[in-house]
Amino acid sequence: MTDAGATGRATLASRGDARADCEEDPCMALMILRSDNYRRMRWKNGLGETAEVAIAPHDAALDAFDWRISMARVESDGPFSPFAGIDRTLSILQGEGLCLVAAGGEAVTLSSTSAPYSFRGDVACDATLAGGPVTDLNVMTRRDRCWHRVRRVVAAQYDAAPGLAEAFLVASSGVAVMVSIDGAEIALSAFDSVRLGPGPWTVQVPEVGPDALLLVEIGALAG
Repeated sequence: MTDAGATGRATLASRGDARADCEEDPCMALMILRSDNYRRMRWKNGLGETAEVAIAPHDAALDAFDWRISMARVESDGPFSPFAGIDRTLSILQGEGLCLVAAGGEAVTLSSTSAPYSFRGDVACDATLAGGPVTDLNVMTRRDRCWHRVRRVVAAQYDAAPGLAEAFLVASSGVAVMVSIDGAEIALSAFDSVRLGPGPWTVQVPEVGPDALLLVEIGALAG
């Protein structure tokens, strides 16, 4: 578990840009977010583009968010943008992978089946592609306000953990995946996501490989 940023479920539900194009189940406090509707913007360092899945507060700038979930297509080697006071977790969604080297640390190789990798956003970090472009999932939370956890979905069922502020289910590349959330069947295509909210909720998934789905959990720090 990594300490950093958070917010409550009402913050995301009130968002007006990408949320206007999402599908909301009237029987549950969940939203299906299609990848075509994500908000797109240039990287902080100007070397690429990010698709923003969600951010809190909903109108926060890149230097003022509590938490942020985004995807990026990385097409060349280079440094990561620094984010002071932020904890990050990176997961590969598509591609052959990349190698990360943080200042003073050892090289870490990530792939579409490896465990998500957590590191401090204020530490200089360089990325080298393993063999062509990749698409990654980047979860960031402000260290003094929230914590987050990202894990690959490998079990048949997941239940909301106590104390969550938000949770998201994110589909990686590949064929569409059918999931069941509190009994409702939902089809997710590549890079789609579901905002689950704080819970309670139960997610049931078919037998899938570790590259099919990721679960993102965010909570507020006490005090």
